[in-house]
Amino acid sequence: MSQLIWDGLFVGSFYALIALGYSMVYGIIKLLNFAHGDIYMLGAFVGFAALTSLGGIPASLSIGALLVVMLVSMLLTGTAGVLIERLAYRPLRGAPRLAVLITAVGVSFSLEYGVSAIAGPNPRAFPIRLEGNVFSLLGARISLPQIILMLIAAVLMILLNFYVQKTSTGRAMRSIALDRNASLLMGINVNSVITRTFFIGSALAGAAGVMAGAYYGKIDFLMGFIIGLKAFTAAVIGGIGNIKGAMLGGLVLGFVEAFGAEWFGGQWRDVFAFAVLILFLTLRPTGILGERVTERV
Repeated sequence: MSQLIWDGLFVGSFYALIALGYSMVYGIIKLLNFAHGDIYMLGAFVGFAALTSLGGIPASLSIGALLVVMLVSMLLTGTAGVLIERLAYRPLRGAPRLAVLITAVGVSFSLEYGVSAIAGPNPRAFPIRLEGNVFSLLGARISLPQIILMLIAAVLMILLNFYVQKTSTGRAMRSIALDRNASLLMGINVNSVITRTFFIGSALAGAAGVMAGAYYGKIDFLMGFIIGLKAFTAAVIGGIGNIKGAMLGGLVLGFVEAFGAEWFGGQWRDVFAFAVLILFLTLRPTGILGERVTERV
């Protein structure tokens, strides 16, 4: 039981980190950015390129090098998110939602096969592989890399929550999520806030991509597809548009996968994840922390 809880927490922290981008963007402009999972993939490849350019990294410096490369990846993937919003989504802001959704799918495929054309279609071994001692705690086998990566994810999520709740830009984000037109009348630069939202969400996804590459040791141009859908599932479970809901949804999905795989076999992992998505969309489409919105006619 302890092992399943730990595995759920570890995997769920990755889902939560990526789900935050979905929730932030949807909460502000009601856009399901299905290219977000591919920003995660892009972050992994940016980290790969940066580490490869540095040459061999001594084992004693691997954590420090990983943190530096993660910051570089966050900066570049955040910039990529801003460019995607400016070139692909902003011109369609007044268009029907179906047009924007189809555009998001097109951006997703463009990122996937663009990276495939540049880096090649074959999987790549990540230059740094985090390794460490494995010890037992309350019956669960825990490794040092798992603790390090979970701490990094937790720090990033805490900083994001502080930014949204305590800063002027965070208050502007929450204001736009409630009423964009009223925010314009109050003098808020809506385009600037939306740009920052895309930057932050994409940067977090890029950080998750570097962390996944360092932990699993392998990256490929399709790695963002499934985890992007699962992060979307986590956002729906927690209440899409809700920052804390995205964190909670990621953990819940991690637990569902861990316990489902243990009871029914690993081949059922994805089945359980998407079955939970269907259940929530059917029974509670607002998610755990989401609020039902009444449409005024």
